[in-house]
Amino acid sequence: MDGTLKQEKMDIVFVGHVDHGKSTVIGRLLADTNSLPKGKLDQVKLNCEQNNEPFEYAYLIDALKDERAQSITIDSARVFFNSKNRHYIIIDAPGHIEFIKNMVTGAARAEAAVLVIDAHEGIQENSRRHGYLLGMLGIKQILVLVNKMDLVDYDQKIYENIQREFTEYLNEINIQPKAFIPVSGKEGINLNHLSDKTHWYQGNTLLEALDDFEKDKPNLEKSFRMPVQDIYKFTSYGDDRRIIAGTVISGKLNVGDEVIFYPSGKRSKVKTFEVFGSESYSQAISNQTVGFTLDEQLYIRRGEVACRVDEPQPYVSKKFRASVFWLGKNPMRLNQSYTLKLGTTRVIANIEEIHRVIDADKLGSSEHQKINKHDVAEVTFELQNPITFELSESHSDISRFVILDDSQIWGGGIILESVQDEDESMREEIFTRNSRWIRSHVSYNDRAERNNQHSSLIIITGKQSSGRKKLASMLETQLFLEGKLVYYLGVGSVLYGLNADLKRDNSNNWNEHIRRISELAYIFMDSGMILVMTAVELTEDDLHVLRTIIGHKKVKVVWVGDDIANDMIIDLQIDDDEVFENSVIKIKQMLKDRGSLFNL
Repeated sequence: MDGTLKQEKMDIVFVGHVDHGKSTVIGRLLADTNSLPKGKLDQVKLNCEQNNEPFEYAYLIDALKDERAQSITIDSARVFFNSKNRHYIIIDAPGHIEFIKNMVTGAARAEAAVLVIDAHEGIQENSRRHGYLLGMLGIKQILVLVNKMDLVDYDQKIYENIQREFTEYLNEINIQPKAFIPVSGKEGINLNHLSDKTHWYQGNTLLEALDDFEKDKPNLEKSFRMPVQDIYKFTSYGDDRRIIAGTVISGKLNVGDEVIFYPSGKRSKVKTFEVFGSESYSQAISNQTVGFTLDEQLYIRRGEVACRVDEPQPYVSKKFRASVFWLGKNPMRLNQSYTLKLGTTRVIANIEEIHRVIDADKLGSSEHQKINKHDVAEVTFELQNPITFELSESHSDISRFVILDDSQIWGGGIILESVQDEDESMREEIFTRNSRWIRSHVSYNDRAERNNQHSSLIIITGKQSSGRKKLASMLETQLFLEGKLVYYLGVGSVLYGLNADLKRDNSNNWNEHIRRISELAYIFMDSGMILVMTAVELTEDDLHVLRTIIGHKKVKVVWVGDDIANDMIIDLQIDDDEVFENSVIKIKQMLKDRGSLFNL
Protein backbone atom coordinates (compact mmCIF):
# COMPACT_ATOMS: atom_id res chain seq x y z
CA MET A 1 0.00 0.00 0.00
CA ASP A 2 1.40 3.41 -0.98
CA GLY A 3 -0.92 5.32 1.38
CA THR A 4 -2.40 7.54 -1.34
CA LEU A 5 -6.09 8.35 -1.27
CA LYS A 6 -8.27 7.24 -4.15
CA GLN A 7 -9.55 10.27 -6.07
CA GLU A 8 -13.30 10.75 -6.40
CA LYS A 9 -14.75 10.57 -9.89
CA MET A 10 -17.03 13.05 -11.62
CA ASP A 11 -18.73 12.94 -15.04
CA ILE A 12 -18.92 16.34 -16.78
CA VAL A 13 -20.53 16.96 -20.16
CA PHE A 14 -19.38 19.72 -22.54
CA VAL A 15 -22.20 21.09 -24.72
CA GLY A 16 -22.85 24.07 -26.97
CA HIS A 17 -23.77 25.18 -30.46
CA VAL A 18 -21.89 23.60 -33.36
CA ASP A 19 -18.46 25.17 -34.07
CA HIS A 20 -18.37 27.05 -30.78
CA GLY A 21 -15.19 25.20 -29.88
CA LYS A 22 -16.05 22.52 -27.28
CA SER A 23 -13.65 19.93 -28.68
CA THR A 24 -10.88 22.51 -29.02
CA VAL A 25 -11.25 23.56 -25.37
CA ILE A 26 -11.16 19.93 -24.21
CA GLY A 27 -8.19 19.05 -26.43
CA ARG A 28 -6.21 22.05 -25.23
CA LEU A 29 -7.08 21.31 -21.59
CA LEU A 30 -5.79 17.74 -22.01
CA ALA A 31 -2.60 18.96 -23.63
CA ASP A 32 -1.91 21.68 -21.04
CA THR A 33 -2.47 19.31 -18.10
CA ASN A 34 -0.26 16.57 -19.63
CA SER A 35 -3.23 14.22 -19.72
CA LEU A 36 -2.62 12.88 -23.23
CA PRO A 37 -1.05 9.49 -23.93
CA LYS A 38 2.67 9.80 -24.56
CA GLY A 39 3.38 10.91 -28.12
CA LYS A 40 -0.29 11.55 -28.96
CA LEU A 41 0.09 15.30 -29.51
CA ASP A 42 3.15 14.89 -31.75
CA GLN A 43 1.38 12.14 -33.72
CA VAL A 44 -1.68 14.30 -34.45
CA LYS A 45 0.52 17.27 -35.43
CA LEU A 46 2.51 15.05 -37.79
CA ASN A 47 -0.69 13.68 -39.38
CA CYS A 48 -1.89 17.23 -40.00
CA GLU A 49 1.44 18.19 -41.55
CA GLN A 50 1.44 15.14 -43.82
CA ASN A 51 -2.13 15.90 -44.93
CA ASN A 52 -1.29 19.57 -45.49
CA GLU A 53 -3.95 20.81 -43.05
CA PRO A 54 -3.66 23.11 -40.04
CA PHE A 55 -3.41 21.48 -36.64
CA GLU A 56 -6.50 21.70 -34.41
CA TYR A 57 -6.63 20.68 -30.76
CA ALA A 58 -10.11 19.28 -31.50
CA TYR A 59 -8.41 16.54 -33.57
CA LEU A 60 -7.13 15.01 -30.34
CA ILE A 61 -10.60 13.74 -29.49
CA ASP A 62 -12.60 14.00 -32.73
CA ALA A 63 -11.52 10.54 -33.82
CA LEU A 64 -14.40 9.58 -36.11
CA LYS A 65 -13.63 9.82 -39.81
CA ASP A 66 -16.92 11.53 -40.62
CA GLU A 67 -16.26 14.14 -37.97
CA ARG A 68 -12.89 15.05 -39.45
CA ALA A 69 -14.50 15.43 -42.86
CA GLN A 70 -17.32 17.65 -41.62
CA SER A 71 -15.52 19.33 -38.68
CA ILE A 72 -18.40 18.55 -36.32
CA THR A 73 -18.80 16.18 -33.39
CA ILE A 74 -21.35 13.48 -34.31
CA ASP A 75 -21.25 11.20 -31.30
CA SER A 76 -20.36 11.75 -27.67
CA ALA A 77 -16.64 11.22 -27.11
CA ARG A 78 -15.39 10.34 -23.62
CA VAL A 79 -11.97 11.45 -22.39
CA PHE A 80 -10.28 11.19 -19.01
CA PHE A 81 -7.96 13.41 -17.02
CA ASN A 82 -6.97 14.08 -13.43
CA SER A 83 -6.73 17.33 -11.54
CA LYS A 84 -5.15 17.54 -8.10
CA ASN A 85 -8.55 16.85 -6.55
CA ARG A 86 -10.48 14.57 -8.90
CA HIS A 87 -10.56 12.03 -11.68
CA TYR A 88 -12.74 13.45 -14.46
CA ILE A 89 -14.67 11.75 -17.21
CA ILE A 90 -15.41 14.43 -19.80
CA ILE A 91 -18.15 13.81 -22.33
CA ASP A 92 -17.84 15.88 -25.52
CA ALA A 93 -21.46 16.05 -26.74
CA PRO A 94 -22.40 17.00 -30.31
CA GLY A 95 -23.61 20.53 -30.91
CA HIS A 96 -25.36 20.23 -34.27
CA ILE A 97 -29.16 20.35 -34.04
CA GLU A 98 -29.48 17.06 -35.94
CA PHE A 99 -27.55 15.24 -33.20
CA ILE A 100 -29.53 16.48 -30.19
CA LYS A 101 -30.40 12.85 -29.34
CA ASN A 102 -26.68 12.03 -29.06
CA MET A 103 -26.17 15.12 -26.91
CA VAL A 104 -28.96 14.08 -24.54
CA THR A 105 -27.60 10.54 -24.36
CA GLY A 106 -24.16 11.86 -23.50
CA ALA A 107 -25.50 14.27 -20.88
CA ALA A 108 -27.93 11.86 -19.23
CA ARG A 109 -25.54 10.64 -16.53
CA ALA A 110 -23.39 13.74 -16.10
CA GLU A 111 -23.24 15.42 -12.70
CA ALA A 112 -22.30 18.85 -14.08
CA ALA A 113 -22.01 20.60 -17.43
CA VAL A 114 -19.83 23.10 -19.24
CA LEU A 115 -21.71 25.07 -21.88
CA VAL A 116 -19.52 26.74 -24.51
CA ILE A 117 -20.54 29.94 -26.32
CA ASP A 118 -18.58 31.53 -29.16
CA ALA A 119 -17.74 35.17 -28.22
CA HIS A 120 -17.71 36.16 -31.88
CA GLU A 121 -21.01 34.51 -32.91
CA GLY A 122 -22.73 35.10 -29.58
CA ILE A 123 -25.64 33.15 -28.08
CA GLN A 124 -27.28 30.86 -30.64
CA GLU A 125 -30.53 28.87 -30.68
CA ASN A 126 -28.74 25.67 -29.71
CA SER A 127 -26.97 27.47 -26.86
CA ARG A 128 -30.39 28.09 -25.32
CA ARG A 129 -31.76 24.70 -26.32
CA HIS A 130 -28.82 22.90 -24.70
CA GLY A 131 -29.23 24.97 -21.55
CA TYR A 132 -32.90 24.04 -21.39
CA LEU A 133 -32.22 20.34 -21.98
CA LEU A 134 -29.54 20.28 -19.28
CA GLY A 135 -32.05 21.68 -16.82
CA MET A 136 -34.64 19.18 -18.00
CA LEU A 137 -32.17 16.34 -17.39
CA GLY A 138 -31.76 17.56 -13.83
CA ILE A 139 -28.25 19.00 -14.26
CA LYS A 140 -28.20 22.18 -12.19
CA GLN A 141 -24.44 22.77 -11.94
CA ILE A 142 -23.59 24.59 -15.15
CA LEU A 143 -20.41 26.49 -15.99
CA VAL A 144 -20.48 28.79 -19.04
CA LEU A 145 -17.33 29.33 -21.12
CA VAL A 146 -17.28 32.34 -23.42
CA ASN A 147 -14.83 30.89 -25.93
CA LYS A 148 -12.84 32.34 -28.87
CA MET A 149 -12.14 35.56 -27.00
CA ASP A 150 -9.08 35.91 -29.28
CA LEU A 151 -11.47 36.60 -32.20
CA VAL A 152 -12.90 39.66 -30.42
CA ASP A 153 -9.56 40.97 -29.10
CA TYR A 154 -10.48 39.91 -25.56
CA ASP A 155 -13.15 42.62 -25.41
CA GLN A 156 -14.54 42.81 -21.85
CA LYS A 157 -17.81 44.42 -22.96
CA ILE A 158 -18.64 41.59 -25.39
CA TYR A 159 -18.00 39.06 -22.63
CA GLU A 160 -20.17 40.94 -20.12
CA ASN A 161 -23.06 41.30 -22.60
CA ILE A 162 -23.08 37.53 -23.21
CA GLN A 163 -22.82 36.90 -19.47
CA ARG A 164 -25.77 39.16 -18.67
CA GLU A 165 -28.05 37.88 -21.45
CA PHE A 166 -27.41 34.19 -20.85
CA THR A 167 -27.70 34.52 -17.07
CA GLU A 168 -31.17 36.03 -17.54
CA TYR A 169 -32.13 33.11 -19.77
CA LEU A 170 -30.86 30.44 -17.36
CA ASN A 171 -32.56 32.12 -14.42
CA GLU A 172 -35.90 31.90 -16.24
CA ILE A 173 -35.55 28.11 -16.36
CA ASN A 174 -34.48 27.94 -12.69
CA ILE A 175 -30.77 27.42 -13.33
CA GLN A 176 -28.18 29.46 -11.45
CA PRO A 177 -24.92 29.26 -13.42
CA LYS A 178 -21.90 28.49 -11.24
CA ALA A 179 -19.64 30.88 -13.14
CA PHE A 180 -18.78 32.47 -16.49
CA ILE A 181 -15.18 32.31 -17.72
CA PRO A 182 -13.71 34.14 -20.76
CA VAL A 183 -11.41 31.67 -22.57
CA SER A 184 -9.65 30.89 -25.79
CA GLY A 185 -9.38 27.18 -26.37
CA LYS A 186 -7.06 27.71 -29.33
CA GLU A 187 -4.62 29.91 -27.34
CA GLY A 188 -5.11 28.15 -24.00
CA ILE A 189 -6.28 31.34 -22.27
CA ASN A 190 -7.70 30.86 -18.74
CA LEU A 191 -7.90 27.10 -19.02
CA ASN A 192 -5.08 26.15 -16.66
CA HIS A 193 -3.66 29.57 -15.82
CA LEU A 194 -5.07 33.11 -15.83
CA SER A 195 -3.79 35.32 -18.64
CA ASP A 196 -2.84 39.00 -18.77
CA LYS A 197 -4.84 39.23 -22.00
CA THR A 198 -7.96 39.17 -19.81
CA HIS A 199 -6.50 41.27 -17.01
CA TRP A 200 -10.04 42.48 -16.25
CA TYR A 201 -11.07 38.93 -15.23
CA GLN A 202 -9.91 37.73 -11.81
CA GLY A 203 -12.08 34.63 -11.34
CA ASN A 204 -11.23 30.93 -11.53
CA THR A 205 -9.58 29.17 -14.39
CA LEU A 206 -11.53 26.38 -16.09
CA LEU A 207 -9.55 23.76 -14.14
CA GLU A 208 -10.25 25.51 -10.82
CA ALA A 209 -13.95 25.89 -11.69
CA LEU A 210 -14.22 22.17 -12.45
CA ASP A 211 -12.80 21.37 -9.02
CA ASP A 212 -15.38 23.73 -7.50
CA PHE A 213 -18.26 21.58 -8.75
CA GLU A 214 -19.96 19.77 -5.88
CA LYS A 215 -20.09 15.99 -5.98
CA ASP A 216 -23.60 14.50 -5.87
CA LYS A 217 -24.64 12.93 -2.59
CA PRO A 218 -24.13 9.18 -2.77
CA ASN A 219 -27.23 7.23 -3.68
CA LEU A 220 -26.59 5.14 -0.59
CA GLU A 221 -28.28 7.85 1.50
CA LYS A 222 -31.51 7.70 -0.48
CA SER A 223 -34.42 5.26 -0.12
CA PHE A 224 -33.87 1.76 -1.49
CA ARG A 225 -34.99 1.36 -5.10
CA MET A 226 -34.30 -1.59 -7.40
CA PRO A 227 -36.13 -2.01 -10.72
CA VAL A 228 -36.66 -5.74 -11.30
CA GLN A 229 -34.69 -6.83 -14.34
CA ASP A 230 -35.56 -10.53 -14.31
CA ILE A 231 -36.67 -13.48 -12.17
CA TYR A 232 -34.61 -16.67 -12.30
CA LYS A 233 -36.06 -20.02 -11.27
CA PHE A 234 -34.06 -23.22 -10.74
CA THR A 235 -35.65 -26.65 -10.89
CA SER A 236 -32.71 -29.08 -11.07
CA TYR A 237 -31.75 -31.27 -8.13
CA GLY A 238 -34.52 -30.00 -5.88
CA ASP A 239 -33.44 -26.35 -6.17
CA ASP A 240 -36.68 -24.36 -5.93
CA ARG A 241 -35.19 -20.88 -5.55
CA ARG A 242 -36.75 -17.91 -7.32
CA ILE A 243 -34.09 -15.20 -7.54
CA ILE A 244 -35.21 -11.63 -8.14
CA ALA A 245 -32.45 -9.79 -9.99
CA GLY A 246 -31.72 -6.18 -10.79
CA THR A 247 -29.40 -3.24 -10.22
CA VAL A 248 -29.80 -1.24 -7.01
CA ILE A 249 -30.09 2.42 -8.03
CA SER A 250 -30.19 3.83 -4.50
CA GLY A 251 -30.20 2.90 -0.84
CA LYS A 252 -29.32 -0.38 0.80
CA LEU A 253 -31.08 -3.67 1.55
CA ASN A 254 -30.31 -6.23 4.25
CA VAL A 255 -31.25 -9.85 4.81
CA GLY A 256 -34.45 -9.80 6.88
CA ASP A 257 -35.68 -6.44 5.51
CA GLU A 258 -39.30 -6.41 4.39
CA VAL A 259 -39.62 -5.35 0.76
CA ILE A 260 -42.65 -4.22 -1.19
CA PHE A 261 -42.92 -4.36 -4.97
CA TYR A 262 -44.70 -1.60 -6.85
CA PRO A 263 -47.08 -1.28 -8.62
CA SER A 264 -48.40 -4.69 -7.49
CA GLY A 265 -48.07 -3.94 -3.75
CA LYS A 266 -46.85 -7.47 -3.01
CA ARG A 267 -44.50 -7.81 -0.05
CA SER A 268 -42.22 -10.30 1.67
CA LYS A 269 -38.91 -10.44 3.58
CA VAL A 270 -35.46 -10.91 2.06
CA LYS A 271 -34.26 -14.42 2.79
CA THR A 272 -30.86 -14.55 1.09
CA PHE A 273 -28.67 -12.73 -1.41
CA GLU A 274 -27.43 -14.96 -4.19
CA VAL A 275 -24.12 -14.49 -6.00
CA PHE A 276 -22.99 -16.70 -8.87
CA GLY A 277 -19.68 -18.39 -8.23
CA SER A 278 -18.90 -16.70 -4.90
CA GLU A 279 -19.99 -16.49 -1.29
CA SER A 280 -23.28 -14.79 -0.46
CA TYR A 281 -23.47 -11.52 1.46
CA SER A 282 -25.89 -9.91 3.90
CA GLN A 283 -26.35 -6.45 2.39
CA ALA A 284 -26.81 -4.93 -1.06
CA ILE A 285 -26.02 -1.27 -1.77
CA SER A 286 -26.52 1.23 -4.59
CA ASN A 287 -24.90 0.49 -7.97
CA GLN A 288 -24.66 -3.24 -7.21
CA THR A 289 -26.23 -5.81 -9.48
CA VAL A 290 -27.86 -8.25 -7.08
CA GLY A 291 -30.15 -11.23 -6.79
CA PHE A 292 -32.15 -12.12 -3.73
CA THR A 293 -34.73 -14.65 -2.60
CA LEU A 294 -37.80 -14.08 -0.43
CA ASP A 295 -39.20 -15.83 2.62
CA GLU A 296 -42.44 -16.25 0.71
CA GLN A 297 -42.29 -16.80 -3.01
CA LEU A 298 -44.27 -14.17 -4.90
CA TYR A 299 -45.19 -13.83 -8.53
CA ILE A 300 -43.15 -10.72 -9.43
CA ARG A 301 -42.83 -9.34 -12.93
CA ARG A 302 -40.01 -7.53 -14.72
CA GLY A 303 -40.54 -3.79 -14.46
CA GLU A 304 -41.74 -3.73 -10.86
CA VAL A 305 -39.65 -1.68 -8.42
CA ALA A 306 -38.50 -3.20 -5.13
CA CYS A 307 -38.61 -0.81 -2.14
CA ARG A 308 -38.21 -1.18 1.60
CA VAL A 309 -41.46 -1.09 3.57
CA ASP A 310 -39.96 1.14 6.28
CA GLU A 311 -38.89 3.92 3.87
CA PRO A 312 -40.77 6.59 1.86
CA GLN A 313 -42.65 4.98 -0.99
CA PRO A 314 -42.54 5.90 -4.70
CA TYR A 315 -45.39 7.19 -6.85
CA VAL A 316 -47.72 4.77 -8.63
CA SER A 317 -50.13 6.08 -11.24
CA LYS A 318 -51.41 5.79 -14.79
CA LYS A 319 -50.96 9.54 -15.29
CA PHE A 320 -48.15 12.02 -14.82
CA ARG A 321 -47.12 15.46 -16.00
CA ALA A 322 -43.76 15.55 -17.77
CA SER A 323 -41.36 17.72 -19.67
CA VAL A 324 -40.50 16.06 -22.99
CA PHE A 325 -38.33 16.67 -26.01
CA TRP A 326 -39.19 15.16 -29.39
CA LEU A 327 -36.78 14.08 -32.12
CA GLY A 328 -39.06 11.93 -34.27
CA LYS A 329 -39.45 12.40 -38.00
CA ASN A 330 -43.20 12.77 -37.60
CA PRO A 331 -44.78 15.10 -35.02
CA MET A 332 -45.86 13.72 -31.66
CA ARG A 333 -49.63 14.04 -31.48
CA LEU A 334 -52.47 13.93 -29.01
CA ASN A 335 -54.13 10.53 -28.43
CA GLN A 336 -51.54 8.64 -30.47
CA SER A 337 -50.02 5.55 -28.85
CA TYR A 338 -46.31 5.34 -28.08
CA THR A 339 -44.15 2.98 -26.07
CA LEU A 340 -42.72 4.64 -22.98
CA LYS A 341 -39.68 3.03 -21.35
CA LEU A 342 -38.72 3.95 -17.79
CA GLY A 343 -36.06 1.80 -16.15
CA THR A 344 -37.02 -1.82 -16.86
CA THR A 345 -40.69 -0.91 -17.48
CA ARG A 346 -42.33 -0.59 -20.88
CA VAL A 347 -45.89 0.64 -21.19
CA ILE A 348 -48.20 1.99 -23.90
CA ALA A 349 -48.71 5.72 -23.41
CA ASN A 350 -50.89 8.43 -24.94
CA ILE A 351 -50.57 12.19 -24.59
CA GLU A 352 -53.77 13.21 -22.85
CA GLU A 353 -52.99 16.93 -22.97
CA ILE A 354 -50.27 19.19 -24.37
CA HIS A 355 -50.05 22.04 -21.88
CA ARG A 356 -47.54 24.06 -23.84
CA VAL A 357 -44.86 23.76 -26.48
CA ILE A 358 -41.83 25.77 -25.48
CA ASP A 359 -39.70 27.80 -27.84
CA ALA A 360 -36.30 27.06 -26.29
CA ASP A 361 -34.80 30.01 -28.16
CA LYS A 362 -37.24 32.69 -26.98
CA LEU A 363 -38.73 30.85 -23.99
CA GLY A 364 -42.21 31.60 -25.25
CA SER A 365 -44.98 29.03 -25.22
CA SER A 366 -48.22 28.35 -27.01
CA GLU A 367 -50.99 25.78 -27.12
CA HIS A 368 -50.55 23.07 -29.70
CA GLN A 369 -52.09 19.82 -30.85
CA LYS A 370 -48.71 18.35 -31.80
CA ILE A 371 -45.03 18.46 -30.89
CA ASN A 372 -42.65 18.90 -33.81
CA LYS A 373 -39.09 17.68 -34.18
CA HIS A 374 -36.67 19.41 -31.75
CA ASP A 375 -39.59 20.86 -29.75
CA VAL A 376 -39.67 20.81 -25.95
CA ALA A 377 -43.11 20.58 -24.32
CA GLU A 378 -44.97 20.00 -21.09
CA VAL A 379 -47.60 17.27 -21.37
CA THR A 380 -49.76 14.91 -19.37
CA PHE A 381 -49.34 11.22 -20.25
CA GLU A 382 -52.02 8.60 -19.73
CA LEU A 383 -50.67 5.05 -19.56
CA GLN A 384 -52.30 1.74 -20.34
CA ASN A 385 -51.21 0.34 -16.96
CA PRO A 386 -49.95 1.99 -13.76
CA ILE A 387 -46.18 2.24 -13.35
CA THR A 388 -43.81 3.11 -10.53
CA PHE A 389 -41.79 6.32 -10.72
CA GLU A 390 -40.22 9.19 -8.81
CA LEU A 391 -39.95 12.91 -9.51
CA SER A 392 -36.79 14.29 -11.07
CA GLU A 393 -35.45 16.00 -7.97
CA SER A 394 -35.37 12.81 -5.84
CA HIS A 395 -34.47 9.77 -7.98
CA SER A 396 -33.43 10.78 -11.48
CA ASP A 397 -32.94 7.16 -12.60
CA ILE A 398 -36.66 6.38 -12.27
CA SER A 399 -37.94 9.78 -13.30
CA ARG A 400 -36.26 9.89 -16.72
CA PHE A 401 -37.85 8.03 -19.60
CA VAL A 402 -37.52 7.55 -23.34
CA ILE A 403 -40.29 7.32 -25.93
CA LEU A 404 -40.16 4.63 -28.58
CA ASP A 405 -41.87 4.67 -31.93
CA ASP A 406 -41.34 1.69 -34.26
CA SER A 407 -38.71 0.38 -31.78
CA GLN A 408 -36.54 3.50 -32.17
CA ILE A 409 -35.93 6.18 -29.57
CA TRP A 410 -37.59 9.36 -30.76
CA GLY A 411 -37.90 11.33 -27.57
CA GLY A 412 -37.54 11.43 -23.84
CA GLY A 413 -38.21 13.46 -20.77
CA ILE A 414 -38.48 13.74 -17.01
CA ILE A 415 -41.49 13.37 -14.73
CA LEU A 416 -42.49 16.61 -13.04
CA GLU A 417 -45.65 15.65 -11.17
CA SER A 418 -47.84 12.65 -10.41
CA VAL A 419 -51.44 13.09 -11.57
CA GLN A 420 -54.27 11.30 -9.79
CA ASP A 421 -56.04 8.71 -11.90
CA GLU A 422 -59.36 6.94 -11.46
CA ASP A 423 -57.73 3.83 -9.96
CA GLU A 424 -55.83 5.52 -7.13
CA SER A 425 -58.30 4.71 -4.36
CA MET A 426 -58.61 1.12 -5.60
CA ARG A 427 -54.81 0.70 -5.57
CA GLU A 428 -54.65 2.04 -2.02
CA GLU A 429 -57.23 -0.57 -0.97
CA ILE A 430 -55.16 -3.29 -2.65
CA PHE A 431 -51.96 -2.15 -0.89
CA THR A 432 -53.81 -2.14 2.44
CA ARG A 433 -55.25 -5.59 1.77
CA ASN A 434 -51.83 -6.98 0.89
CA SER A 435 -50.25 -5.49 4.02
CA ARG A 436 -52.94 -7.04 6.26
CA TRP A 437 -53.23 -10.36 4.43
CA ILE A 438 -52.61 -13.35 6.67
CA ARG A 439 -50.47 -15.67 4.61
CA SER A 440 -50.91 -19.40 4.43
CA HIS A 441 -47.93 -21.57 5.35
CA VAL A 442 -48.47 -23.33 2.02
CA SER A 443 -46.95 -21.04 -0.61
CA TYR A 444 -48.51 -20.25 -3.96
CA ASN A 445 -45.62 -21.93 -5.77
CA ASP A 446 -46.04 -25.09 -3.70
CA ARG A 447 -49.68 -25.22 -4.78
CA ALA A 448 -48.80 -24.57 -8.42
CA GLU A 449 -46.22 -27.36 -8.51
CA ARG A 450 -48.52 -29.82 -6.68
CA ASN A 451 -51.51 -29.08 -8.94
CA ASN A 452 -49.63 -28.58 -12.22
CA GLN A 453 -51.38 -25.29 -12.83
CA HIS A 454 -51.23 -21.56 -12.23
CA SER A 455 -54.37 -19.92 -10.93
CA SER A 456 -56.44 -18.13 -13.57
CA LEU A 457 -59.79 -16.44 -13.90
CA ILE A 458 -61.57 -17.41 -17.10
CA ILE A 459 -64.46 -15.07 -17.77
CA ILE A 460 -66.92 -16.39 -20.34
CA THR A 461 -69.15 -13.57 -21.46
CA GLY A 462 -71.36 -12.61 -24.39
CA LYS A 463 -74.91 -11.67 -25.15
CA GLN A 464 -78.02 -13.30 -23.67
CA SER A 465 -78.72 -16.87 -24.84
CA SER A 466 -75.22 -17.31 -26.28
CA GLY A 467 -74.57 -20.55 -24.38
CA ARG A 468 -72.08 -19.11 -21.90
CA LYS A 469 -73.22 -21.27 -18.97
CA LYS A 470 -73.21 -24.49 -20.97
CA LEU A 471 -69.68 -23.81 -22.21
CA ALA A 472 -68.50 -22.94 -18.68
CA SER A 473 -69.93 -26.18 -17.25
CA MET A 474 -68.33 -28.27 -19.99
CA LEU A 475 -64.97 -26.57 -19.40
CA GLU A 476 -65.16 -27.11 -15.64
CA THR A 477 -66.07 -30.80 -16.10
CA GLN A 478 -63.28 -31.48 -18.59
CA LEU A 479 -60.61 -29.79 -16.45
CA PHE A 480 -61.85 -31.59 -13.34
CA LEU A 481 -61.69 -34.99 -15.06
CA GLU A 482 -58.09 -34.18 -16.02
CA GLY A 483 -57.19 -33.64 -12.37
CA LYS A 484 -57.22 -29.86 -12.27
CA LEU A 485 -58.43 -27.74 -9.36
CA VAL A 486 -61.30 -25.84 -10.98
CA TYR A 487 -64.57 -24.23 -9.93
CA TYR A 488 -67.41 -22.72 -11.96
CA LEU A 489 -69.03 -19.64 -10.39
CA GLY A 490 -71.81 -17.77 -12.13
CA VAL A 491 -72.04 -14.05 -11.34
CA GLY A 492 -75.67 -14.63 -10.32
CA SER A 493 -74.49 -16.90 -7.51
CA VAL A 494 -72.62 -13.94 -6.03
CA LEU A 495 -75.31 -11.33 -6.66
CA TYR A 496 -77.93 -13.35 -4.73
CA GLY A 497 -75.51 -14.54 -2.05
CA LEU A 498 -72.47 -12.53 -0.97
CA ASN A 499 -73.90 -9.36 -2.55
CA ALA A 500 -77.50 -9.85 -1.43
CA ASP A 501 -77.30 -6.67 0.69
CA LEU A 502 -76.82 -4.59 -2.46
CA LYS A 503 -80.00 -3.72 -4.32
CA ARG A 504 -79.80 -5.30 -7.73
CA ASP A 505 -82.03 -2.74 -9.40
CA ASN A 506 -79.78 0.15 -8.37
CA SER A 507 -77.22 0.82 -11.08
CA ASN A 508 -75.09 2.81 -8.64
CA ASN A 509 -74.30 -0.44 -6.81
CA TRP A 510 -72.78 -2.13 -9.85
CA ASN A 511 -69.23 -0.92 -9.15
CA GLU A 512 -69.43 -2.40 -5.64
CA HIS A 513 -70.76 -5.66 -7.11
CA ILE A 514 -67.73 -5.86 -9.40
CA ARG A 515 -65.33 -4.94 -6.58
CA ARG A 516 -66.66 -7.71 -4.33
CA ILE A 517 -66.63 -10.23 -7.15
CA SER A 518 -63.01 -9.27 -7.88
CA GLU A 519 -61.95 -9.69 -4.26
CA LEU A 520 -63.70 -13.05 -4.08
CA ALA A 521 -61.91 -14.11 -7.27
CA TYR A 522 -58.62 -12.94 -5.71
CA ILE A 523 -59.11 -15.47 -2.89
CA PHE A 524 -59.61 -18.22 -5.48
CA MET A 525 -56.42 -17.04 -7.25
CA ASP A 526 -54.44 -17.11 -3.98
CA SER A 527 -55.60 -20.69 -3.39
CA GLY A 528 -54.13 -21.70 -6.76
CA MET A 529 -57.46 -22.62 -8.39
CA ILE A 530 -58.77 -22.07 -11.87
CA LEU A 531 -62.00 -20.12 -11.56
CA VAL A 532 -64.51 -20.09 -14.40
CA MET A 533 -67.08 -17.27 -14.28
CA THR A 534 -69.96 -16.33 -16.55
CA ALA A 535 -71.59 -12.93 -16.97
CA VAL A 536 -73.72 -11.12 -19.53
CA GLU A 537 -71.97 -8.43 -21.57
CA LEU A 538 -69.36 -7.24 -19.13
CA THR A 539 -67.81 -3.93 -20.14
CA GLU A 540 -64.14 -3.09 -20.48
CA ASP A 541 -64.51 -0.93 -17.35
CA ASP A 542 -65.70 -4.00 -15.43
CA LEU A 543 -62.79 -6.04 -16.72
CA HIS A 544 -60.38 -3.25 -15.82
CA VAL A 545 -61.45 -3.51 -12.16
CA LEU A 546 -61.04 -7.29 -12.22
CA ARG A 547 -57.58 -7.05 -13.82
CA THR A 548 -56.45 -4.35 -11.38
CA ILE A 549 -57.49 -6.30 -8.28
CA ILE A 550 -56.52 -9.78 -9.47
CA GLY A 551 -53.62 -9.07 -11.81
CA HIS A 552 -53.67 -8.56 -15.57
CA LYS A 553 -51.98 -11.84 -16.49
CA LYS A 554 -54.39 -13.97 -14.46
CA VAL A 555 -57.57 -12.78 -16.24
CA LYS A 556 -58.56 -14.42 -19.53
CA VAL A 557 -61.67 -13.26 -21.36
CA VAL A 558 -63.65 -15.50 -23.71
CA TRP A 559 -66.46 -13.94 -25.77
CA VAL A 560 -69.18 -16.23 -27.06
CA GLY A 561 -70.86 -14.91 -30.19
CA ASP A 562 -70.04 -12.81 -33.21
CA ASP A 563 -70.82 -9.25 -32.11
CA ILE A 564 -68.07 -8.28 -29.65
CA ALA A 565 -68.64 -5.23 -27.50
CA ASN A 566 -66.78 -2.37 -29.16
CA ASP A 567 -64.31 -1.50 -26.42
CA MET A 568 -63.72 -4.96 -24.98
CA ILE A 569 -60.26 -6.51 -25.02
CA ILE A 570 -60.68 -10.30 -25.29
CA ASP A 571 -58.33 -13.27 -25.37
CA LEU A 572 -60.50 -15.68 -27.36
CA GLN A 573 -63.70 -15.51 -29.42
CA ILE A 574 -66.08 -18.45 -29.85
CA ASP A 575 -68.40 -18.34 -32.87
CA ASP A 576 -72.15 -18.75 -32.43
CA ASP A 577 -72.27 -21.95 -34.47
CA GLU A 578 -69.11 -23.57 -33.08
CA VAL A 579 -69.40 -26.98 -31.42
CA PHE A 580 -68.76 -26.44 -27.72
CA GLU A 581 -66.54 -29.52 -27.44
CA ASN A 582 -64.17 -27.81 -29.89
CA SER A 583 -64.47 -24.56 -27.93
CA VAL A 584 -63.34 -26.33 -24.74
CA ILE A 585 -60.27 -27.61 -26.59
CA LYS A 586 -59.50 -24.05 -27.75
CA ILE A 587 -59.78 -22.64 -24.23
CA LYS A 588 -57.56 -25.38 -22.81
CA GLN A 589 -54.97 -24.69 -25.50
CA MET A 590 -55.08 -20.97 -24.66
CA LEU A 591 -54.49 -21.79 -20.98
CA LYS A 592 -51.57 -24.02 -21.92
CA ASP A 593 -50.07 -21.34 -24.20
CA ARG A 594 -50.38 -18.72 -21.43
CA GLY A 595 -48.67 -20.98 -18.89
CA SER A 596 -51.74 -21.67 -16.74
CA LEU A 597 -51.83 -25.43 -17.36
CA PHE A 598 -48.89 -27.85 -17.11
CA ASN A 599 -48.60 -31.42 -18.38
CA LEU A 600 -51.75 -31.52 -20.47
